[in-house]
Amino acid sequence: MTGKVFLAGGFRGNMSSSMKECLQLQLLEMEMLFSMFPNQGEVKLEDVNVLTNIKRYLEGTREALPPKIEFVITLQIEEPKVKIDLQVTMPHSYPYAALQLFGRSSELDRQQQLLLNKGLTSYIGTFDPGELCVCAAIQWLQDNSASYFLNRKLVYEPSTQAKPVKNTFLRMWIYSHHIYQQDLRKKILDVGKRLDVTGFCMTGKPGIICVEGFKEHCEEFWHTIRYPNWKHISCKHAESVETEGNGEDLRLFHSFEELLLEAHGDYGLRNDYHMNLGQFLEFLKKHKSEHVFQILFGIESKSSDS
Repeated sequence: MTGKVFLAGGFRGNMSSSMKECLQLQLLEMEMLFSMFPNQGEVKLEDVNVLTNIKRYLEGTREALPPKIEFVITLQIEEPKVKIDLQVTMPHSYPYAALQLFGRSSELDRQQQLLLNKGLTSYIGTFDPGELCVCAAIQWLQDNSASYFLNRKLVYEPSTQAKPVKNTFLRMWIYSHHIYQQDLRKKILDVGKRLDVTGFCMTGKPGIICVEGFKEHCEEFWHTIRYPNWKHISCKHAESVETEGNGEDLRLFHSFEELLLEAHGDYGLRNDYHMNLGQFLEFLKKHKSEHVFQILFGIESKSSDS
């Protein structure tokens, strides 16, 4: 499923032509949704005649502005097995005006539901005017909602037995051809600090990210930074261990920070200059991770002690 769908152009001409352009885009997105959810009852329109009335308005056989498109999509979340009803209202000027979305589930209490919708609203807020985003909102819920249900279970369900809970502590080593863009660097740091993870992001060419923490947090970090369209990135290596504690004794890093090293030729962050991998190797040695150097670059490190 794709993320953002961008339609070139903005409001052009008079208000009538601009409104008609928006309504045409809304019909296009509704066709996409019906193809994604073909079964009866999966997409429930508040007004079953609204799409017909919009088509008549666009054809000129109806003078009055049709009602707004309002509907509910029922999403099946695989893990845990729960349902989310996504309520959607398309203002007449959407996608150049903000879409109105709200997710509900009988399995979420009020606080978790508010947190879920805060996350969804924040994600949709990253879209530019003219971008269709209902499909992307659905994808976000399918990819991210599980953590809100799991958090509720962990926080609110009393333990019947005082058995220690085992968690998986994970460390991921991520390789990218380069990391330059300021907005991407900010996103990586923001996500790392929002989640309970530690590690670093080495900017430049190549770009290296290490993230460590509980498995669910690392996996959420990995998904979030990749979505929707970071293609030249891969997880080169992962290390995991079962623990009954909080994992603090397993961490090699104390926070999640950006790592800035010199570039060869002392030109700074230039697209045609590689970062100083010798400095990076020394950094890895200080954090007991020298073995990862060969995994990342296919080059056996030469210890200064030998």
